[in-house]
Amino acid sequence: MQYHSIENFTTETGVICNDIELSYEVFGQQLHTAPIVLVNHALTGNSDVASTHSGWWNGLVSKGNLIDTDRYTILSFNIPGNGYDKKPGNLIDNYKDFTARDIARLFGRALSDFGVQKLHTIIGGSLGGGIAWEMVVLFPELATNLIAIATDWKAADWILAHNKVQEQILLNSKKPVHDARMMAMLFYRTAASFKDKFNRSINENLGIPNVESWLLHHGFQLENRFHLKAYKMVNHLLSTLDILRDRGTFKEVAPLIQANIIQIGIDSDFFFVPDENRDTQKQLDALQIPNTYKEIVSIHGHDGFLVENDQLKKLLQDYFK
Repeated sequence: MQYHSIENFTTETGVICNDIELSYEVFGQQLHTAPIVLVNHALTGNSDVASTHSGWWNGLVSKGNLIDTDRYTILSFNIPGNGYDKKPGNLIDNYKDFTARDIARLFGRALSDFGVQKLHTIIGGSLGGGIAWEMVVLFPELATNLIAIATDWKAADWILAHNKVQEQILLNSKKPVHDARMMAMLFYRTAASFKDKFNRSINENLGIPNVESWLLHHGFQLENRFHLKAYKMVNHLLSTLDILRDRGTFKEVAPLIQANIIQIGIDSDFFFVPDENRDTQKQLDALQIPNTYKEIVSIHGHDGFLVENDQLKKLLQDYFK
């Protein structure tokens, strides 16, 4: 992991930060020796995109894969305050000080400091995809491609409602991260996915349904690796997604984007529902802005972008030839 300091940064809410330390990782080719792909991680993800054993997206990003580490430089920042750098001093005390747009600005500042003027692609899923949308509006000439997966350029009412319940759990539960994660998993998967995985089976050791032990396990795992401040922060960022805020209408803002817009939805996504992506496609088509919408077919809901690697490779193969 590497570190880069951003000095004298003022957030959208007016908070002045004298020094923000961004942590990041680089995979594949050295910076400035190959086309650069920026990967923005999801809510509980991190910069470890492609390490052999623990990389959360090494099913797509690895040697000889869709995003081939022999052909590309893959760069991924940690969202400030996500806690992955294990530095307590980098956690954000007031999670409402920052917005997704602030994170996009910080990433852009770092890229400028690195001397990066052009990216082959900005790709991200869920929260990371929303931040990618912000980046292509803030820095119109930065990326050739925007690939936004299981995400949206805004926090729809459904997302806002989910995040408010998450926030209430985080503020009031005796085991806030544990319980918030259990609740969130109900939105990241589907009833069909649960039936396929568990089919009312019983965990004989615990004497409870396997679905219950699975949810408890996810809560325990996240509780062990995610600080409460970090989870509050990233959950809040989801609620701040909105490329139109203080800018104008979609008709006014969308034409600013010069990147090729590629949206990937998931037919069973119960979180970032694909109807919102299809509506965006219609609006972009009406404005005669070139764009593409493709869809993963899966029973696994929102988490399909982490599960359906073969489909995702096929849908994106033309952009990484």
